[in-house]
Amino acid sequence: MIMNSVTSPILIDFHGDASLHALLSALEPYHERPLVIEYAGRTIQPGYHVTEVKAGSFVTLDCGGNPDSWHESVLQVEDLPSEQGRDFMTVEKFSSILSLVGKKVELRADARLTFEVGLPDMPMQIFDASTLILEAERLVLNLVARPAICKPRHRAAQAAATSCCGSSSASSTCCN
Repeated sequence: MIMNSVTSPILIDFHGDASLHALLSALEPYHERPLVIEYAGRTIQPGYHVTEVKAGSFVTLDCGGNPDSWHESVLQVEDLPSEQGRDFMTVEKFSSILSLVGKKVELRADARLTFEVGLPDMPMQIFDASTLILEAERLVLNLVARPAICKPRHRAAQAAATSCCGSSSASSTCCN
């Protein structure tokens, strides 16, 4: 007896806050699949190219006078048409690029992952990994634009949602 079953794609949600390790771990079981990137309402062209991988450490002071620090891995990707009928690069090739870079540049596993993506001769846009979808024949990495935020206002909104700023004993200066 043959049974037909409806299967839905496997979805991994990074919530726009993926680390390099989280992405590589999610990709690992699918080395032979083509890796397709979707960003800004478009599907990247099959000839896309990882043009640069950056490893950075940041120490900042936000507009509320709060210090912060973090590590970041930035993957710069150029959206190019296919050369000679080439298909999308495989997960294996994508991972091997990062492995080669990792032999010369310290890529921290816990680093925040940022994508800089754009068409040739156009300004790059900054994205975060949103979801990874396993489809029948390929993996699709969906990127979302990274919004500018005021960290103190963002923290205050999160605190208000958990009643931090709503109580009469709140003494935080971030609650306006």
